[in-house]
Amino acid sequence: MEPIVLTDPNVQPTEDVIFSIIGENKVFWLKIVEYLYEHHFDITEEWRFYNDGKSWLYRTLRKKKTIYWVGVQKDTFRVSFWLSEKALPMIEASSLPDRIKEEYQNAKPFNHSRCITVIMGSEEDFENVLKLIVLKLKIN
Repeated sequence: MEPIVLTDPNVQPTEDVIFSIIGENKVFWLKIVEYLYEHHFDITEEWRFYNDGKSWLYRTLRKKKTIYWVGVQKDTFRVSFWLSEKALPMIEASSLPDRIKEEYQNAKPFNHSRCITVIMGSEEDFENVLKLIVLKLKIN
């Protein structure tokens, strides 16, 4: 997996900076944000610099619960969802691709949660992120 590129704690990410890094995948960034605001009025977002990973991460929240995290990479971005173990039946019953279901099942648990990460690059990736947003919001 490519490293996250926003590593200067003194440079707050802006749309111009982000879009200059992710290039053509800007379209998926905009579509995800548009989806959230059209369908979920109670969503907030924030950028924070995390010293443990030495990078800026973006996250969306509903109340105090994180929906997903985003790390910006060269030419793309990755969207990560931490889902509790009680999500397993919902994930298995979903229309997510088998590779994503297997990623969840094989992920190392952390605080009774497991991570699914989607690296953006196609319409299919975008659709999978939407499915994961819906699933995550059902759990919270």
